[in-house]
Amino acid sequence: MQNDPLSTVVEQAWAAATDPPKPIDAGALSVDEAQTAQVRLLERWQAQGETIVGWKLGLTSGRSRDAFGPGIRPFGFILGSRLHASGDHIQTARIGRGVVENEVCFRIGRDLDGHTTREAALDAVDGVAPAFEVNQRRIPDGSAPAARVADNLSNWGLVVGDFLPKAPELDQLIVTLTHDGTEVDSVSTEGHIDDHFESIARLARRLAQYGLALSKGDYVITGAFTRARLEPGRFTGTFSPELGSVSVNVR
Repeated sequence: MQNDPLSTVVEQAWAAATDPPKPIDAGALSVDEAQTAQVRLLERWQAQGETIVGWKLGLTSGRSRDAFGPGIRPFGFILGSRLHASGDHIQTARIGRGVVENEVCFRIGRDLDGHTTREAALDAVDGVAPAFEVNQRRIPDGSAPAARVADNLSNWGLVVGDFLPKAPELDQLIVTLTHDGTEVDSVSTEGHIDDHFESIARLARRLAQYGLALSKGDYVITGAFTRARLEPGRFTGTFSPELGSVSVNVR
């Protein structure tokens, strides 16, 4: 429907996703309506033959926590064609204005539904790995919260390191980001981020509200620690003392 504001936002989000940067005029939408627009954007990608390999939960950490209001935690999706292993190369020409952020990546070992509890989420995780989320700044700075949600929370892709079968003490990690061997940022995880397993449970419950599901084999990222502007060179994120490191080479 040509005059449907939601359909207009979906078209604008698709334009931004395929040929950024583009504005998304979503200021009249609520966050929940923008989440619906994002789901329709996901369907557009799937119609192009894309697969979804995982999900993110946003606004859970640091200065971004509660940025859209207390307890508001929108989700985003991760495209299969944008999943990379540690050490891979990515090109700035494909991304343009980008940001790398260190995250913990969880692998889900069984399906989770809309009634998932923290304990069920903890039991369902069968692997934990250091990771980079690669974000793409597709829409103008200062865009409305609804525009950011419709834009898939800026996600471009994911770089994942080696999985451990069991999570270490995740609230006791020091996460350090380096670029070509020079330290860019370092963050202590204690008090920095929402409880990871409650975030996974929250994600499962929220996905269910939109007819989606957190499924066996999905990857989940639960919030950023360190970040840096994407530029040529080698980025390495170290999660000490127990989770290991992840790297990505940018050309």
